[in-house]
This record gives sequence, structure tokens and C-alpha cells, in this order.
Amino acid sequence: MPDYKYQGTSRSGGSVSGVMTASNKTELASLLKRQQITATKMTEKGKEFNMPQFGGGVNAKELAIFTRQFSVMIDAGLPLVQCLEILATQQENKFFQKVLINTRAQVEGGATLSAAMRGSPKVFDPLYVNMVEAGETGGILDTILQRLSTYIEKNVKLQRAVKSALVYPVGVLTVAGGVIILLLWKVVPIFSTLFAGLGVDLPLPTKIVIALSNFVGSIFGLLIIVALGGAIFGLKVWYGTSQGRFVLDSIILKLPVLGILMRKIAVARFTRTLGTLISSGVPILEGLDITARTAGNAVVERALQKVRKSLEEGKSLTEPLKESEVFPGMVTQMIAVGEQTGAMDAMLQKIADFYEEEVDAAVKDLLTALEPVMIVFLGVVVGGVVISMYLPLFSLIGKLSSMH
Repeated sequence: MPDYKYQGTSRSGGSVSGVMTASNKTELASLLKRQQITATKMTEKGKEFNMPQFGGGVNAKELAIFTRQFSVMIDAGLPLVQCLEILATQQENKFFQKVLINTRAQVEGGATLSAAMRGSPKVFDPLYVNMVEAGETGGILDTILQRLSTYIEKNVKLQRAVKSALVYPVGVLTVAGGVIILLLWKVVPIFSTLFAGLGVDLPLPTKIVIALSNFVGSIFGLLIIVALGGAIFGLKVWYGTSQGRFVLDSIILKLPVLGILMRKIAVARFTRTLGTLISSGVPILEGLDITARTAGNAVVERALQKVRKSLEEGKSLTEPLKESEVFPGMVTQMIAVGEQTGAMDAMLQKIADFYEEEVDAAVKDLLTALEPVMIVFLGVVVGGVVISMYLPLFSLIGKLSSMH
């Protein structure tokens, strides 16, 4: 008989996991039920890694709307199972609908809401589950869900800021690169043939552009484009490793303009996440662990893990934050004040509000500065290629005019 790995909740509501031998999942569920354990996840040992399912997923906006509606229903006094049933019925996202139906079934079977949600990690991350668990324990689930929806909405706003800062220049450079390759590949050879037939003396800019065109049209140009694509793919794979992610994130944080913006975003996310967790009753060590895993930057993640380790050794939160040299002095000073006054959660929320405003202002300034630079870049590069092709024609027209 095969061995199964299982996760579930005990009669007291605590999380349990382990390995048990059974002929199938139905028998395993029965065995666990005899031990007063409600199974939330069962996987045959050795077959934990399944093929990914494409076309499913829940975006942050959908999760924020669900959380907001859920909090209103709980506040109105509706039973938990009925809330989940109504929200599942109204959900347009079929994948999310299945998850909610499965969650409702587990809650109806006696599992806690947090335990049922823990079985769907692709939708409900550790931060979400831990906050729901804290809300259930403290009897303030509606308040916790309101905080969660606010947190998710603010996190979406930060993600939009990152996209706004990166999409515009990347889009412009991609379009410019495509136009230049098209000109060199298709347009310039026509002019090159024309000039060769007329026997015109070519100026240096025209010679350079024609040489580039010949290179792009040759097999070497194709090989370089393939190699460039391979390099980008290799960089993406390397970024998927812990070492590659740390190295690239370190480089990003040291960049002149973008690095400052990314550091502000990291600080805003860290303070918002930790502040929300602490105010919801999650222990600070567990909160730091969750915050590190959801930091979005390997450098910040490593710094927060060191902070957590130092805190376990009895040090204050401020000391390791200073030693990490990742967070600005103002942040560590405000956190120190929060520690001394016992208002850590409120201080972290104030820091997050401040840095979110800083991110908004920085993104606006960056886009304002980039717009004329990109226009000039496009004009110089594309215009330079076009003008270099017309220079021989101007000299030819000048010669013909002088002959007449």
C-alpha cells in the first residue's frame, strides 16, 4: 500500500501533518477521521510534483473584492458557510469558484476557515491564512478581513507603480529596436542597391548604416539575435535560483534612479505587511517570517531573515535593521520609537503611508523625465538612419544642379 502525506486540522483547531499508509485517499480520510483529524490536503508520497495547470488563477483585484465582500457579510451576521456559498455563486472566475466551493465544503465538514484556505496556497498565501487564523482566534474575523482587503488594494497600487515605471521605457525601447531592425533589414538594402547603380560617393554615416544593414541581413546577424534571445532566457532561468535572484536584486537596488525607487517600494511593502500582521495579532517572529517571504526582493528577504534570527536571540528589532544597511535611517529610527512606545503596528503603518506617497511622487517624476529623453532618443536613432540614407541623394542633386 502507498504512503500518503497529509495536512489537516485537529479537533482543537490546530494544524497537523504527517505520513500514513492507506490503500487510497478515501481510506486515508477515514483513518484520519477516527483520529479526529479533518484532512485538508492528501498527496501520495513520491507524486507530490504534478504537471502545472494552465488557464487558472486569481488576480489581486479579484481577491481584494472577495475579501471586502466577505468582511461585510461576516459583519452583517451571516453564517460562514452561507457567506462562502453566496460568494462562490457570484464569482465569475471559474477557478476561484471551485476553490471557494471546496473551502465551503471543508468548513461545512468541521474544518476552520484558515485550515480550509491553507489547502489552496495558490489563492490564499501564508499571510492571508495566518491573518484569517488570528481573526478566528480573536473573534474579530470581519475586522481582519477589512484589513486584508485594504492591504491587498494598497499592494496592487504598489505593483502598478512598478509597472508604470518600467513599462514605458521598455515599451519605447522595444518599438525603437523593432523599427530600426526593420529599416536595416528591408529599407536600407533598397537604397544600397540604388547607390551602387548610380556610383555615388557615400559619406561615412551612410557607409556605417549600410554595413549594419549587411550585418543584420547576414547569417551572423541572425545568430546574434538568437544568442541574445538565449542570453535573456538564461538570465531569466538564473534569476529563478536563489543566488541569481540575490545578485540581480542587489544590482537593481544599486542603480542610480531605479534603485532608489525599488528600495522605496521594498520599504513600503515590508512596513505595510508587518504592520498589518502585528495589528491583526500575529506574533512578531511569525510576522517577520511571512514578511520576508512576501518581500519581493531577495536582498530585503535575506535582511529580514537576519532580523528575525537576531530577535530570537533577544536583541531589539532596530539593531539588526541598522546593521543590514538596506533600510533608510528614518525607517529604523521610527521603528525604534514604535518599540519604545509599544505602538509598533501604528508606526509601521505610518512609515508605509509615507513611502507609498514617496513612490507615487517618484514614479511621476521618473515618467516626466523619461518622456522627453525617449522622444529625443527615438528622433536621433530613427531619424539618423533615415537622414544617412538621404545624404548621398542630396550630394547627387547638388552635383546635377551645378552641371546645369
